[in-house]
Amino acid sequence: MNNNIIFGIRPVTEAINSGRQIDKIILKKGADSVQLAQIRDLARSKKIQIQDVPVEKLNWLTRNGAHQGVIAVGSVIEYREITDIVEEITENEENPLIVVFDGVTDVRNFGGIARSAECAGVQALVVPVKNAAPVNSEAIKSSAGALNLIPVCRVGSLRNTLKYLQQCGMQIVAATEKSETLLYEADFQKPTVIVMGSEDKGISKEILKMCDVKVAIPLRGSIESLNVSAAAAVTLFEVVRQRK
Repeated sequence: MNNNIIFGIRPVTEAINSGRQIDKIILKKGADSVQLAQIRDLARSKKIQIQDVPVEKLNWLTRNGAHQGVIAVGSVIEYREITDIVEEITENEENPLIVVFDGVTDVRNFGGIARSAECAGVQALVVPVKNAAPVNSEAIKSSAGALNLIPVCRVGSLRNTLKYLQQCGMQIVAATEKSETLLYEADFQKPTVIVMGSEDKGISKEILKMCDVKVAIPLRGSIESLNVSAAAAVTLFEVVRQRK
């Protein structure tokens, strides 16, 4: 059984109210009790992801039926606030380099990008609450421990977060094959936020429209794109090359 899970109405409620960082709340599908409705509302108010599943899934996760229809999955890392990260970068007079994930759901890709990011000196990773790979033990293993070293910020709205970073003077750079501008033509000497998109669809149209610069990695083979983890590594170390 996962050591990071809490189950039962009272323990889950207390965990949320205590301020403990929780990845998601898992509820019994179709449950309509007052207590579970209150937990759902509480989770929404704290911007915690909610997942509705068959009771069999809850039974399997807890190995018994004492869950009362609800499980909380605790975070394996401590998430940071993006505003705090920006403040620290400013105080230390660092040239910002931040990576934002838009729809990256594969745990191994997420971990691989985190590893490259830590090696490249990225100051923070930004992930959305929904439609994102879980930051779990497998992700930490795939990152070779980088997720224990690099700050991770979990946000409710990527759009609002990118607007905030733009207001702080950072350029938003989309890594996308849908660009005629090559990676090596971009200016990464500026404070930069790099957006990496999902494994299948890439960066969403809404987020792509917000980006100040769109860059593509030149390819010479017949396959149209790199794996997102490989693409992130190539992009990040072009930043390192330019800044060095």
